[in-house]
Amino acid sequence: MSKTKKIVQHSDADIGASIASGSHPSDGMIVIPCSMGTLASIANGLADSLIARAADVTLKERRPLILCVRETPFNRIHLRNMTLAAEAGATIFPCMPAFYQPSADLAAVTRQFVCRVLAHIGLPQPDAYVWKPEE
Repeated sequence: MSKTKKIVQHSDADIGASIASGSHPSDGMIVIPCSMGTLASIANGLADSLIARAADVTLKERRPLILCVRETPFNRIHLRNMTLAAEAGATIFPCMPAFYQPSADLAAVTRQFVCRVLAHIGLPQPDAYVWKPEE
């Protein structure tokens, strides 16, 4: 399998990587899954890792930032950090299924969640389930 040039892996310790610069071209950023520790770093502007620094730059440049938080239940600290991140411009998009989808298959539910996240940043998802009211 050949590697595509569109995918580049960086070490989270490399805060000098290209994606940590506002001049690096990007249409947005998705953190999936987003731990509460990563959320806290992003929400409080710590920029102590490449993920947090790239997210900080994404917000600074007013690009879409989607944080797919994973832990539940939420405590007050989690909720405050989600509020801080949302007030800074991030979208909080918890990792949970959409229960309106007719399929009970876990793979289909996961695929639908990913489609919803990608559609949220403007990437077309022609195979995604679209709810339609009964006529």
